[in-house]
Amino acid sequence: MTGNLNNQSAIMQATPRPWRRALLWLLFLGPFFFLSYGFANGWASQQPQVGSVVFGWEKWIPFLPWTIIPYWIIDALYGISLFICATKLELDTHALRLLTAQVIAVACFILFPLTFSFDRPATEGITGYLFVLLAGIDKPFNQAPSLHIALLIILWDRFARHVFPQWRWLVHATAFLIGISVLTTYQHHFIDIPTGLLLGWFCVWLWPDAGAAPFMRVSFTRDPRRWRLATYYVSGSMVLILLATLAGNAALWLLWPAVSLLFVASFYVLFGSEGFQKNTAGKLSLAAQWLLWPYLWGARINSWLWTRNDSAASHVVDGVWLGRMPSRRDLAASPYKTVIDLTAEFSAPDAGIRWRAAPSLDLITPDAHTLSQIAHWIEQRKREGPVLVTCALGYSRSAMAVITWLAASQRATGLQHAIDQVRQARPGIVIQAHDHPVIESAIAQARMRDQTGAK
Repeated sequence: MTGNLNNQSAIMQATPRPWRRALLWLLFLGPFFFLSYGFANGWASQQPQVGSVVFGWEKWIPFLPWTIIPYWIIDALYGISLFICATKLELDTHALRLLTAQVIAVACFILFPLTFSFDRPATEGITGYLFVLLAGIDKPFNQAPSLHIALLIILWDRFARHVFPQWRWLVHATAFLIGISVLTTYQHHFIDIPTGLLLGWFCVWLWPDAGAAPFMRVSFTRDPRRWRLATYYVSGSMVLILLATLAGNAALWLLWPAVSLLFVASFYVLFGSEGFQKNTAGKLSLAAQWLLWPYLWGARINSWLWTRNDSAASHVVDGVWLGRMPSRRDLAASPYKTVIDLTAEFSAPDAGIRWRAAPSLDLITPDAHTLSQIAHWIEQRKREGPVLVTCALGYSRSAMAVITWLAASQRATGLQHAIDQVRQARPGIVIQAHDHPVIESAIAQARMRDQTGAK
């Protein structure tokens, strides 16, 4: 995030903030918040029966009257956040996140109304006054997902990008106090917290700071392999949802991996590798890391299980290596000057090595253009030192890229010779018959690129 902060500072110094646009957004979002939130609260209060989702251990959560202060602070931060945005694009992105969180949360409050079930102790003094003021605009409904938590995530992401590094601890500490205040002021039950986190990170993912919004790139795939893999992920998600519903209690945490798998299924069918929001430096967006955390760890474990008896990487020829996604420890002991990464699902470790990512979906053949582009990168970067070409296992996506490079650079006499060379270096590679036409096309494109001098 340090690089992002430096970029933000440079932008702030170069251009004036869009104050008037921020004011217009505030004049719209403020009334919309109170009207929609109040409507959902009033609607729930008129229902004959509204339930609660509460765990037995929650009775041990202390009531801390002073935490009503950080609870209220978020209102000020909400307004200020619009005015710290450095550009119109940043402002609109941030405002759309706030608006989306409001719309989704209010829809949930109406469709699945819940109420807080504990009695709040009486308070006096300034904290008592703040509780009275809160009670005047907020009844004990509007529970899951906690809009307070969803907005907190959005605000934290915005403020953390604008403060100087030495003050970042203050942003984190303030966010922590606001986060726990929803419990210690007896405003929310615990289930509202993770659901609020999910909503907040979803809004950040839906409206990214860099690149187009995911729904702008929606395209139904016609690839039967992608549909088949999506079906597997959806099936796994349904099993987890069923287990969480039947078992309840701590098993409700299974809903996190269930949601994670549904996201991945949507990437295979709708969004492609862009859904992971991985940049060319190999980093997944923070929102994608949070939303997909269970899947990402599962992918890490799967990579280790498949390659635990194999070398992390294998030398092919001329300083070009082929291997699994490296850890920081792998890179610390390696000779590589550049890593070329074909994974969409892994975030690059911080190791101080030049990283170039061309994200592609796992178990799916990269397109010919991507393979030819990577072949060009390999040829360029190997002049500066050893290059590691990597994917999750180092068996398929990265192997296709190295095969393309070998044949295109005439280090192999043709496709089969290139496959044999790579298999000799790394016997576990998996290249199937349906991959051959794509690789052949990539080889032709790479040779044409070299002949025309294209970059």
